[in-house]
Amino acid sequence: MRRMKLTATGLLLLVALVYVLAKWAQSAGAGGWTGYVAAAAEAGMVGALADWFAVTALFKRPLGLPIPHTAIIPTKKDQLGVTLGQFVGENFLSEDVVRRRLRGVGLGSRLGAWLAEPEHADRVTAELSTALRGALTVLRDSDVQAVVGEAITRRADAAEIAPGLGKTLDKVVADGGHHRVVDLVCVRAHDWLVAHADSVMDAVEGGAPGWTPRFVDRKVGERVYKELLRFVTEMRDMPEHPARGAIDRFLTDFAADLQSDSDTRARVERLKSEVLGRGEVQDVIASAWSSVRAMIVSAAEDERSELRLRVRASLLSLGQRLATDPELQRKVNAWVEDAAVYVVTTYRSEITSLITETVAGWDAEHTSKKIEAHIGRDLQFIRINGTVVGSLAGLAIYTVSRTFGA
Repeated sequence: MRRMKLTATGLLLLVALVYVLAKWAQSAGAGGWTGYVAAAAEAGMVGALADWFAVTALFKRPLGLPIPHTAIIPTKKDQLGVTLGQFVGENFLSEDVVRRRLRGVGLGSRLGAWLAEPEHADRVTAELSTALRGALTVLRDSDVQAVVGEAITRRADAAEIAPGLGKTLDKVVADGGHHRVVDLVCVRAHDWLVAHADSVMDAVEGGAPGWTPRFVDRKVGERVYKELLRFVTEMRDMPEHPARGAIDRFLTDFAADLQSDSDTRARVERLKSEVLGRGEVQDVIASAWSSVRAMIVSAAEDERSELRLRVRASLLSLGQRLATDPELQRKVNAWVEDAAVYVVTTYRSEITSLITETVAGWDAEHTSKKIEAHIGRDLQFIRINGTVVGSLAGLAIYTVSRTFGA
């Protein structure tokens, strides 16, 4: 810009020198051509000075004089910022412009074709994994654990579980799903009795009155043990055992009470509150986040993990569908358009005010120098063109006047 300033100023000085020399030659009687040269040089000086004034008036006051409508950029900086913000809001952030531009892009088909490439799907998967790891790393375990624990507890307190448990239990009993549990209990009870026969008999003997003879207590203990073992064995081996039927009836009645009996439901709710209120349960709920986080981070870091493989496969499938399904493309384009329109219409004032406030916060003198540094070189061409055009215009006017004046 400084070089262009020197060029424009040098051209002004050149035409001024030519004017002086032409006038001197004219006074010395050098011939009629001197008048043409003097007229061209004089008009060139006028054009150069006029354009110098116009260019200078944009950024500062010419010669420091308080001439009205000069130093336009420093004095009108804030107004220019407001105007620029309005211009952007009206011409770039309008609903019609956004929809027309996005509709012409065809984002759905382009995105589908891009995602359908395996290397692009790998890249997106890697970026998503990095973002996921970063997000989980930033989160503090204590904060998340508190939120998770509070959310689970609040959700459990708000929902009555007895009717749901009753329906589930009723369906399990109707389908016979509890029979395996009863079988398992019977088998384990039989095995335990076989392995702890002496303990059972000692327990029976220990509960006998002190006045009974020891051998009687022993016989009673043996008899009780044998009957208990026989009962458990029969219950284990007989699917139609009366005790099994009694268990079925008990579970059916209990399922009905859970759904309809207010006293049973109230007891279940009290039990639920007591269980949730225990510190051990809260610790288990809170510690669940640590296990989940570690599992997710490990899966995100492993390129061959099931999580990343499924994400990659889903991205490839989505890309192929987007590339070939016009209806899905239309839906994606509509979603993107609606989202973009919502953003620009909802936050248009905030976006334009960002431009206005940013410009208003700039220092006037610094702003003027910055703008001049960016466009000043081109503006100096105006001075050069003014000198050249002024000279040609002066020469033409002088030639016409001489021709018709003669």
